[in-house]
Amino acid sequence: CADPALQAYAATMVQAYALPELLARVLAGRGIRPAEAEAYLHPRLRHLMPDPDCLVDMGAATDRLTRAVLAGERVAVFGDYDVDGAASAALLAGYLRRLGLTVQIHIPDRITEGYGPNVAAVEALREAGATLLVTVDCGTSGHAPLEAAAALGLDVIVLDHHGAPEHLPTAHALVNPNRLDDLSGLGHLCAAGIVFLTLVALNRRLREKSEFLDLLPDLTQELDLVALATVADVVPLVGLNRALVVQGLKVMRARGRIGLAALLDAASLTEPPEAWHLGYLVGPRINAGGRIGNAALGATLLTTADPAEAGRIAVELDRLNRERQVIEAVAVAAAEAEMDHALTLDPERPVLVAASAEWHPGVVGLIAARLKERFGRPAFAFALRPDGTATGSGRSIVGADLGHAVRSAVEAGLALKGGGHAMAAGVTLPGSDVGDFRDHLASVLATTVAEARAVEALLVDGAMSAGGVTAELVRTIHRAGPFGSAAPEPIFVLPRHRITDAAVVGHGHVRARLRSRDRPSARSPSGRHRAHWDKRSFPELAEKCTSPARCP
Repeated sequence: CADPALQAYAATMVQAYALPELLARVLAGRGIRPAEAEAYLHPRLRHLMPDPDCLVDMGAATDRLTRAVLAGERVAVFGDYDVDGAASAALLAGYLRRLGLTVQIHIPDRITEGYGPNVAAVEALREAGATLLVTVDCGTSGHAPLEAAAALGLDVIVLDHHGAPEHLPTAHALVNPNRLDDLSGLGHLCAAGIVFLTLVALNRRLREKSEFLDLLPDLTQELDLVALATVADVVPLVGLNRALVVQGLKVMRARGRIGLAALLDAASLTEPPEAWHLGYLVGPRINAGGRIGNAALGATLLTTADPAEAGRIAVELDRLNRERQVIEAVAVAAAEAEMDHALTLDPERPVLVAASAEWHPGVVGLIAARLKERFGRPAFAFALRPDGTATGSGRSIVGADLGHAVRSAVEAGLALKGGGHAMAAGVTLPGSDVGDFRDHLASVLATTVAEARAVEALLVDGAMSAGGVTAELVRTIHRAGPFGSAAPEPIFVLPRHRITDAAVVGHGHVRARLRSRDRPSARSPSGRHRAHWDKRSFPELAEKCTSPARCP
């Protein structure tokens, strides 16, 4: 922390709370002020939970769900095909089923249905007897499908967190902290966080009905799903999100959810799960079903009470994840070669757009993430479809709002549909020529990308010697966790050391030997130190990550 103000904050924490100096420096580097240190290190849900009714339309959503419970209605839950969508659907469906309702979960197929609700699926759910449709992690931009639902007499509640257009679709209630008229300040929550707040409000409403007192679940036991979605969707680990993850990890370590326990076993995780396990081990396996397999596998796994079924699904998701890694590696190599050539011709190109008929639609987001990380600018990757359309996914850098750029492309008639948020977006183009879309992104984002890249830097937490990297140091740093988006893992430099040899060990690990240029110490008479880094080269988390650590 070279900033004098941050040094002063760290010193105050050491004096006021008797924190280790290194821990205080890490906290200060993440924007934590002395008065906030204790609450940050020990987040409590009861201190951070807002009143759910602060969200626009929460009252209407809760009223309609209460009516559905009292009348025993058949409810359809329409989710997204990623981890947040699967966890959100499982969270809501599990709650309603415990109250005796019949709930059908529908997760769309990425290739045949695409993102979000569609008219055909809405009609099928209505025909199956649903009288209430709840969309989770989608629906904010679903004008036509939601209008079709209304025409069929199907009430719709939207529980979402994606960027919202100015004109919202028709719905009985649309709960989204990122809608333009919502002042709750909860826009950092993932969809599962929004669903959890909805269930808190519903629990409060149903507690007034004596016939449900013995049926209402302990919602704290559902926080494993919220923690999983929060980490996997790479939303900021600050405030309420941080408390949700801390408490959710405690629930997950008890292994009470059969499906999650089976998936942890399939991933060969023998230690208590930490936040990074959710992003690098669990999340990619659930996402693999939506990318290249059966999109419903994740939600089914998270709701099943059958250990045998859970084991079968977990093994299948593990297999699909390995297959996805192979598909992705081939596609990324081709995309990087294409972009190397493009940047040779135009080194200042603000946005990268790659496309191929050979790429699986399920991995275009991962390709975009890899391009963004390697070249340091927003990137889009498209799978060219046999029907002549192009399905793409993009990832951005801090400071360049990709979701806004995509929504403006839809409004300009350059895209059939699309949306997202600042760091990630998806879009479908009417043809296989991506040139007009690329030019539009470049015109919209050129200035912000140039500004963002001008200040790009890798900021570190401090310097130390290799001899100082001890188990006690790791335990001290761990107290500042969990780490993730907006709370990056600490980075330290080892000056006056050089690598004498290095080798790849296992899958994604590097073992190296360092030699200090200073005098040998008593701890290490030879002046040599061994280091073992886990590259954690599971690519899924990088799919939505921002640039590498930005902490002072």
